[in-house]
Amino acid sequence: MGLVHFAIIAAFAVTVSACSSTYTVRCRDGDHLAIHDSLFFGTAKPGGVVSPEDWAKFLQTTVTPRFPKGLTSSRASGQWLGVDGEIVREDSHVLQLLHPDDTANEKAIREVVETYKTQFKQEAVMRIRSYTCASF
Repeated sequence: MGLVHFAIIAAFAVTVSACSSTYTVRCRDGDHLAIHDSLFFGTAKPGGVVSPEDWAKFLQTTVTPRFPKGLTSSRASGQWLGVDGEIVREDSHVLQLLHPDDTANEKAIREVVETYKTQFKQEAVMRIRSYTCASF
């Protein structure tokens, strides 16, 4: 590896480490710090799809008991790269949850994801987790 390549890699490493520094969210008066989880659930499964009735029952029996204060569910369509290297295009559901950053809620999110994957034979459920400020 030449000196130029080493310099480029070193500069990249410094840039990446600077981006991974801790970021503090400061909420304004009336707002409170919360976690915003966006979960993306595909509906294609071996031998069929997750029906609207299946999704409604999953929300009722799995999600709502763990997040009784509220949630938002929307329909979407998307694509992703499967482990077999094939692009999968499918309808999906997006679940938005706002909750405190604590062990109980983290456990509940993981249970929701694992239950869906097992129940509907899914390879993955995408999760986007971010800190945010919220008010009601």
